[in-house]
Amino acid sequence: MSGAVGNARKHTALPKAEILIEALPWLTRHNGKIVVIKFGGNAMIDEDLKAAFAQDVVFLRQAGLKPVVVHGGGPQINAQLDKQGLVSEFKAGLRVTTPEAMDVVRMVLAGQVQRELVGLLNQHGPLAVGMTGEDAHTITATKHTPEIEGELVDIGRVGEITAIDTGAIEALLADGRIPVISSIARSADDHHVYNVNADTAAAALAAALGAETLMVLTDVEGLYADWPSSDEVISRLTVSELEKLLPELSSGMVPKMEGCLHAVRGGVSTARVIDGRVQHSILLEIFTDEGIGTMVVPDEHHVQNVQNDRNEPQGGAQ
Repeated sequence: MSGAVGNARKHTALPKAEILIEALPWLTRHNGKIVVIKFGGNAMIDEDLKAAFAQDVVFLRQAGLKPVVVHGGGPQINAQLDKQGLVSEFKAGLRVTTPEAMDVVRMVLAGQVQRELVGLLNQHGPLAVGMTGEDAHTITATKHTPEIEGELVDIGRVGEITAIDTGAIEALLADGRIPVISSIARSADDHHVYNVNADTAAAALAAALGAETLMVLTDVEGLYADWPSSDEVISRLTVSELEKLLPELSSGMVPKMEGCLHAVRGGVSTARVIDGRVQHSILLEIFTDEGIGTMVVPDEHHVQNVQNDRNEPQGGAQ
């Protein structure tokens, strides 16, 4: 009888072992590598998704990777602006940021969103350290003046990144910490601070850090091949293929995909847009053979290194 019980126990545990073994080649490949994760969308608002995100990031850290988290906070900023009777206005897809709005942006990102995220990560140990792009000159920006219908438009304290200093982040990573960075920049040429797009900031940091991967959490499954006619997701495309698609993308996806483009052009091995509405989407993307979402890879002359990246390394569970 005990032999039968032993066999039953062995069989019920076997799928868990197979999952762990499938992750082994990916654990080996990514060990010691920097992964920059842009946290946003529903994953920032839904309590269960937030908790799962924190677990994933800590798992990466304990599995030998070096995660760096970059976040914005659009919904939270909107709520606080409403509370203070300030209007949320957007031009060219960017928030018009008056000096009063900038005070709110800074307060919400560094004092609310970042604090909550640091708290969730630190439930698992003394790991996360919060900072903004202002700290140690991490992100420097100048005033961004977009062109709308042929005219330059003043949208206030919105910054265009001009420089990245990775020293503070690298020091934290060397100490085994998880940096959590709010997308606010110091000014290169005046005494202000600037609101910078978090997708753009994550991409710039990934390139400057020489990250293995940039992961951008979104509220869609990935990049659709022919939206709205089809909901088929493109699982993998090269920089050149993405450049051709950019003019056709919806405004919300443009900064995300431009960020992926910038990161891969800047030496990041792969950039991925993944569905933040799926619990543990980060682990599914990094540690399984199938992966989810859309992955951007370098053009053919680099492809030897990332060829068939979804299915390689071989040896995972079938």
